[in-house]
Amino acid sequence: MMKKLTIGNVSLLIAICLFIAMFVGGSIKYDRFGSVSTIFNLFNDNAYLIIVATGMTFVLLTGGIDISVASNLAFTCVLSAFLLDKRWSALVVIPLVLFIGTFAGFLMGYCIQVFKIQPFIITLAGLFFLRGMCAVVSTVSIPINNAFYKSLALSKISFQIGGSRAKLYYYVFIALAVVLIAWFVLKYTKFGRYVYAVGSNEVSAELMGIDVKKVKIAVYAISGFSASLGGFVFSLYTLAGYSLQNMGLELDAISSAVIGGTLLTGGVGTVIGSMFGVLIQGIIQTIVTYQNLNTWWTKVTIAALLCFFIVIQRIIAIRAEKKKA
Repeated sequence: MMKKLTIGNVSLLIAICLFIAMFVGGSIKYDRFGSVSTIFNLFNDNAYLIIVATGMTFVLLTGGIDISVASNLAFTCVLSAFLLDKRWSALVVIPLVLFIGTFAGFLMGYCIQVFKIQPFIITLAGLFFLRGMCAVVSTVSIPINNAFYKSLALSKISFQIGGSRAKLYYYVFIALAVVLIAWFVLKYTKFGRYVYAVGSNEVSAELMGIDVKKVKIAVYAISGFSASLGGFVFSLYTLAGYSLQNMGLELDAISSAVIGGTLLTGGVGTVIGSMFGVLIQGIIQTIVTYQNLNTWWTKVTIAALLCFFIVIQRIIAIRAEKKKA
């Protein structure tokens, strides 16, 4: 328990302080950076990634990994655009794509647990399969002209703060609701305690009477649902479906969770930290844009941050283990 609290709290605190420091530094150096509009745009541009990272956190907390989320998201977008282009009702398309994404996650979790296959291998197969299905549906970008989708995509709340005008799109509230619900589930429900217990020590969890198989299958289903819901939000963001959308998004989701304090070995982490991990990546990208640098500098900076947070987490874990001994 001491290890869990120490690593989790310190990592989360570092992530929050880093975000504040980067925002303050950017505000000092760049004009119009330190505004509410900048904060709102971080949420507007990364709402879908916040949702995907939240689902990924559940998987990582059990010591697993899901690298199929980007393909799941892309397939949701492509299939939605294709069906809407065929004049299907949005009220049918949305539940359908969410069910398919959730079932894909459930199926991968089931194969991992029943057939005792490494999560990386099964989710890699899911990555290839879902990305391939995107191309089967369509190899070209399909625009979304559905009135319901357009209405949701353009709906926003505008604020007049000082001399600047800021806007927050409605789909951001979907992301915030997902984070809030996930935080409540992990902190206050029996299932949440089971997730942490399985990630901390699977053998001990089984001895406590926890059905480890059900818990692990459930977290992959949650990850699949989050990926498909993120795909729905991304389709609102772009109003299009394309088979090559968000290549490498799974790495962004994993790095966001790690930067936010989630251990890849499981048992430690919060969805709030993962959200701040996404925001940190977003603010790095904003600074790179202000500097007129190549976008690959975003990846370089994130890689450096990952190394930093992994080292910090390891140092804290070693010190906690020594104290416990």
